[in-house]
Amino acid sequence: MSLSTTELWIMIAALGLGTFLLRFSFLALLGNRELPDGLLRLLRYTPVAVIPGLMAPQMPVAGATGPDPIKLAAAVVTVMVGVWSKNVIGAMIAGVAVLSLLTWLAG
Repeated sequence: MSLSTTELWIMIAALGLGTFLLRFSFLALLGNRELPDGLLRLLRYTPVAVIPGLMAPQMPVAGATGPDPIKLAAAVVTVMVGVWSKNVIGAMIAGVAVLSLLTWLAG
């Protein structure tokens, strides 16, 4: 499907407006209200769910030549550091460090 420049910008604007309205409606409806404890407990897991969801498409299980061993090693280190330290930021930093180091070593 090919879009003209005008259609593309209309789509970008519509998606941006939709995203804004979804986020604003949540804040407007729940702005000053106390949230239930169960919902607050679930919201704590949002970053932990979003980060793997963003990274999973970068790790194809079966590509043309199979999984990339460098990315796979970085993912394994990230998971191990995360489980060991219970620190999401530390796990991400360790994963990026391993990915950078192995990419640099592989040339």
